[in-house]
Amino acid sequence: MGHSLYGRLALALVGLLVAVGMVYGLITLQLERHHQQRLEQAFNRDLARRLVEDRHLVQEGRLDRAALKSTFQAYMDINPSIEIYLLDLKGRILAYSADPGKVKRRSVSLAPIRRFLAGDRDYPLLGDDPRSHERRKPFSVTPVPSASAPEGYLYVVLRGEAYERLASEAQAGLLWRLGGGALAASLLFGLLAGLLLFRLLTRRLNRLADTMDAFRRSDFSTACPWPVSPRGDEIDRLGATFNDMARRIGSQLESLRRQDRLRRDLIANVSHDLRTPLAVLQGYLETLRLKWTDMEPAQRDTYLEAALLNSARLSRQMNGLFELAQLEAREPGPTMEPFPLAELAQDVVMKFAPRARELGIGLTCRQEEGLPFVVGDLALVERVLDNLVSNALEHTGNGGRVEVVLATVEEGVRLAVRDDGRGISPEELPYVCERFYRGEGGAVRRGHGGLGLAICRRILELHRSSLQVESQPGEGSCFAFTLRVASSPHHES
Repeated sequence: MGHSLYGRLALALVGLLVAVGMVYGLITLQLERHHQQRLEQAFNRDLARRLVEDRHLVQEGRLDRAALKSTFQAYMDINPSIEIYLLDLKGRILAYSADPGKVKRRSVSLAPIRRFLAGDRDYPLLGDDPRSHERRKPFSVTPVPSASAPEGYLYVVLRGEAYERLASEAQAGLLWRLGGGALAASLLFGLLAGLLLFRLLTRRLNRLADTMDAFRRSDFSTACPWPVSPRGDEIDRLGATFNDMARRIGSQLESLRRQDRLRRDLIANVSHDLRTPLAVLQGYLETLRLKWTDMEPAQRDTYLEAALLNSARLSRQMNGLFELAQLEAREPGPTMEPFPLAELAQDVVMKFAPRARELGIGLTCRQEEGLPFVVGDLALVERVLDNLVSNALEHTGNGGRVEVVLATVEEGVRLAVRDDGRGISPEELPYVCERFYRGEGGAVRRGHGGLGLAICRRILELHRSSLQVESQPGEGSCFAFTLRVASSPHHES
């Protein structure tokens, strides 16, 4: 129980109620004692004067010592609840009715006596207790033999030691009998009400904890969303944070799973793409070595040409892997400089024109007049254009068209490579730029290991740009990016 929030709150409530009960009991005892002293002193204010009168302690204007001694003896036996002392005018104790062995003071303070005789009724007025150096008790006092010619004081302590002991025991017992039960019932009711309230307050928190625990037991794959109220409290805010965390964890896990699938596909694809040209290359070379003397020169040239083509294919695959790894590590970083993107696009189109003619594909470049210079790494941007144009040619059939279009936009200069080829399915579209991703039929595409578009995306990220892809199956695709304009005066291409 002590390990849960509810258990700790319950223990804290029990401790608090016990402390409150103890403080309440002490305060009640003190208040009751104060009230009793006040009533007792008010009721017995004239006790000392009545003793003098009733016991005839003053005869012919003088204090009768014999009568005083008799009074002391009588009240020790008859009424031990009071103690009688005879004081001189300086407060020194001259005689008393108490047990001689228990009187510790030789004198008492006159300040409270003077306040009493002056008529102060702010009860209780507490005077020194001759039996203790610390205690103060209510009293009654009168000057003797008379107020007009005092020779001392008759000082009556109203709560004697014996009475005080018995009264304290009786008072404590009475308070416990009368108030203890009510106090205990009140504390028990408060405890039960507090526990019920804590249970209600922590119920939603326990549900949230159970939801989180279920999410953990599902290996962070299945999360039950926490219902969040628009006017929620701290628990709702915690639940909203959990929902966001669960979504992010789920997204990250899905991304990790996708990357793991891509990694496995990479191993399979790279193994296939490297094994095939290596096997073909090895086969041609072994054939040449074994049958060199029996072959015609034209046949030798054919075998050598095939070996060179597969060697070049293998080289492209390895270069793509190294290039992507280098871009991921940003080594080296791009060298930014102003350059005319329109001229670069024209050069790339001219470079791929012979290949486009061989494939029976129309390759053109269309651009606005007066395009400004852009900022970027010329070699890396050329690599992007090479990949995009090469990719468009490979996915466009005989008689199709590939167009490179440049235009100014708010963010800078936008370049788009459009084709009317086979297009990309909506399911594949979000992943075409993932590293090592190959779509349906990718294994038969010439010279492709799923790296070209990943290289393009990484290069554009280094230029603080992105690669936008639009495609419809059977209608073609459009790959576009934007580079910012150079801050120097615009150069027209």
